[in-house]
Amino acid sequence: MTRHAPDAMAKTPLYALETHAEFIGRHIGPRKEDVQYMLEKVGAASLDELAAGTLPPDIQDDTPLDLPRALNEAETLQVLREIADRNQLRHNMIGLGYHETITPTVILRNVLENPGWYTAYTPYQAEISQGRLEALLNYQHMVCDLTGMELANASLLDEATAAAEAMAQLKRINRRSKSDRFVVDAACLPQTIDVLRVRAQYFGFELAVGDPVEELAKGDCFGVLLQYPGADGEVRELGPVIEQAHEAGALVAVAADLLSLVLLQPPGEAGADIVVGSSQRFGVPMGFGGPHAAFYAVRDDYKRTMPGRVIGVSVDRHGRPALRMALQTREQHIRRDKATSNICTAQALLAVMAGMYGVYHGPRGLWKIASRVHRLTCLLAEGLKAMGVNVEQAAWFDTLTLHVGAEAAARIVSTADQAGINLHHVPGQGAISISVSEKTTREHIATLWSIIGEGDAPDLEALDTKLGDAYSAIPAGLQRQSDYLQHEVFNRYHSETEMLRYLKRLENRDLSLAHAMIPLGSCTMKLNATTEMIPVTWPEFGDIHPFAPAGQVQGYRQLIHELEEMLVACTGYDAVSLQPNAGSQGEYAGLLAVRAYHASIGEPDRDICLIPSSAHGTNPASAAMAGMKIVVVACDDAGNVDVDDLREKASKHADRLGALMITYPSTHGVYEERVREICDIVHEFGGQVYLDGANLNALVGLAAPGKFGADVSHLNLHKTFCIPHGGGGPGIGPLCVREHLAPFMPGHPLVDMGGDHAGNHAVAAAPWGSAGILPISWAYITMMGRMGMRLATQVAILNANYIAKRLDGAYGVLYTGRNGRVAHECIIDLRPFKQSCEITEEDVAKRLIDYGFHAPTMSFPVPGTLMIEPTESESLAEIDRFCDAMLAIREEIAAIERGDVDQENNALRNAPHNARDLIPEWTHGYPAESALYPAPGLWHGKFWPAVSRVDNVHGDRNLVCACPPPEAWLDFEED
Repeated sequence: MTRHAPDAMAKTPLYALETHAEFIGRHIGPRKEDVQYMLEKVGAASLDELAAGTLPPDIQDDTPLDLPRALNEAETLQVLREIADRNQLRHNMIGLGYHETITPTVILRNVLENPGWYTAYTPYQAEISQGRLEALLNYQHMVCDLTGMELANASLLDEATAAAEAMAQLKRINRRSKSDRFVVDAACLPQTIDVLRVRAQYFGFELAVGDPVEELAKGDCFGVLLQYPGADGEVRELGPVIEQAHEAGALVAVAADLLSLVLLQPPGEAGADIVVGSSQRFGVPMGFGGPHAAFYAVRDDYKRTMPGRVIGVSVDRHGRPALRMALQTREQHIRRDKATSNICTAQALLAVMAGMYGVYHGPRGLWKIASRVHRLTCLLAEGLKAMGVNVEQAAWFDTLTLHVGAEAAARIVSTADQAGINLHHVPGQGAISISVSEKTTREHIATLWSIIGEGDAPDLEALDTKLGDAYSAIPAGLQRQSDYLQHEVFNRYHSETEMLRYLKRLENRDLSLAHAMIPLGSCTMKLNATTEMIPVTWPEFGDIHPFAPAGQVQGYRQLIHELEEMLVACTGYDAVSLQPNAGSQGEYAGLLAVRAYHASIGEPDRDICLIPSSAHGTNPASAAMAGMKIVVVACDDAGNVDVDDLREKASKHADRLGALMITYPSTHGVYEERVREICDIVHEFGGQVYLDGANLNALVGLAAPGKFGADVSHLNLHKTFCIPHGGGGPGIGPLCVREHLAPFMPGHPLVDMGGDHAGNHAVAAAPWGSAGILPISWAYITMMGRMGMRLATQVAILNANYIAKRLDGAYGVLYTGRNGRVAHECIIDLRPFKQSCEITEEDVAKRLIDYGFHAPTMSFPVPGTLMIEPTESESLAEIDRFCDAMLAIREEIAAIERGDVDQENNALRNAPHNARDLIPEWTHGYPAESALYPAPGLWHGKFWPAVSRVDNVHGDRNLVCACPPPEAWLDFEED
């Protein structure tokens, strides 16, 4: 350690002592001396020289990013506090799918604020993901119980997009109907209807919005969407409408309020085919619109076409219960443009929270919460009736709509605002709606009586007594009769002590960034700094309704505007939309903008999308959703786009060329030399260039896609800009466009977003998508500043090239670019080992678990390979530890190749090993120590996988996607 003498320290200038840019050094993993050592190893004199010799010269841009100087962590939190204080807290009774909720503090602290949960990656390696897999299985089980359906997925992005996915699935599975007409209940949430409109447009569906009974009578349709209860609060009987639809050859999806299903007849019991909705009010803050986990449940007959991820029960190689992702796991990579959906992510962290809310409260607790909400709504209604106000609804759960006239509605909403309550002013109807939530109090009810009614308000206690215990606004025939949440997991952890231990037990089964680097290529897992995370749970950000009046959300508006400007500076584009709440949605929104642009200049038939064969699977899936026809462009042996093939196909389809989708740096981890030429070719033949920004972390500060030829990109804030993966979500996929595409970005039906795109259809439920986590990326860019952002890119390139250099020779590095360099990731080839000794990429991935690592990306984009991405936030020591593990594994493979170790019974084929392998005795033909402690450092803190290698085939053949009976886990728990 370097020591500074007192006299040397005394000569240090004040500015240097203040360390304004200290966060840069906290975020960047390698120290200055480490960087120099690594540069020597890769053969570069400086980071600038390394970048200059790696990126194509014609795209390099040394212009400093238009970002302010970096702030330190304390300064950043102070500025964010000032921004947050510009948001005004109200008691929100707006409803429309968003409700105030109480996050149990044991869940707040131990899940949402816990890096052991929020820095875990998507559970592609099931053996080190058993904790969140169990939490998500709980969520699926809860959703099935409450909806009355047979199977649920592990969440989708939000209620509106879940409804759009349901519409698409109903079309796929309905073999009886040839119709393209889809009926939508006019009582559906307005944002849902808006998202459906744009989705239907490019699917070629006719959307019929109105009274579902009347619309069914007008003609054939393939499906119907009902809202339960309706947006106006009315609880309508589902059974007759569903029966009418089925008799007419249509299938039915129901968008339901999850809390209401504690008291209402489940849609599954009424015959629904699909049930969707939001689990937000199960303990997840509103966050100005997200992130929230949408639920999606289907009849068992339709499980094979259900979108999203499904958690299933299987066994490990010892026959013990083990969980895994089942069914549609990353199906986009297999089915491409024939995929059932472009969704490749979920809202895992939020689904975990919602599921744990159900676990903590249990059936009795949920019944009390739902019953109190309903009771307060009944008291509000009966009190208003006593004061002469007409309540039109015959049945309700938590929402009342009052038609009071335009003048009175405006007065009531304004007066309520002054009293600290937000109500919904129903557009164009002279009506207000009021939604009661878990946080609504008796005082709120009394305040509303005084604002809305005339004369003396009733005494609440006396009115409550008068109504009696049996009073309900839910008709007897629609009241829930069936049991729910009877499984032990929902009836055991109701004290905080037990809940805390359960959460910790599950956390301990998961490997996260709190344990080790997660070197997944294409899916950057970098530091999610504590300072970035802290503001997320401030009430001034978390407790804001997405449809709150603009005057109350000036802090959010400032944050959003500043983040948009930051992203413009980082990308070279002209405008940004933060609405898409996943990368897949950003792709979709970008292609919609391209299609709308072509239509605006009189060329609506430009529907051909060129996509390289190496592209991420969501690219063709998104293009298909946008109504485009995919033409595949070949790649050469070096992994680059075959420019001659591109020109030939662009010329062939010149009259209909709409877009090229390209990822840069490429999916193969190299900077393609001719990217400018590729863009020029597409423009020459009338197309637009969509550049997938998934790998922007290899460009920021060095090159800007908006300046070297691209027209539109989506970004992954959950990758380049540090939003954590949360065990499989949340994510944000902003849309960045050049000026000519700006008028075609998403709008919103309920909120004036500003700009000439404000009147456009939405692609997500909330105006700014998952706004609640935007402070993370804002804080990251603010603390890095213009120099830090560039340095992060350079070090990411350095770390990847250092790994490639260390592993080269032991493994083949599959693709390189200029001067033999890789970009931010490298692909190593394991296919020779399959031929030499029957060792596969899966064997290597599982063996890495024994060394304490999450495996790199397996078999993408090339089968039989591992794609490694270290990111800039991993230290030299951790990178060397990973490289040492990979080199040790190569020696283990060599021993098998030489015949020194049995080809079937070896440490790789049996990996990962856990403590159960020692009971009753070690039976393998190799030492236990080498299997369990293959590296010296592991003695100081080994991560033990909860299960041995999971049997995926067994799980597919014996599909179980709900919590097994408790006795199934007895052996497992004893481990």
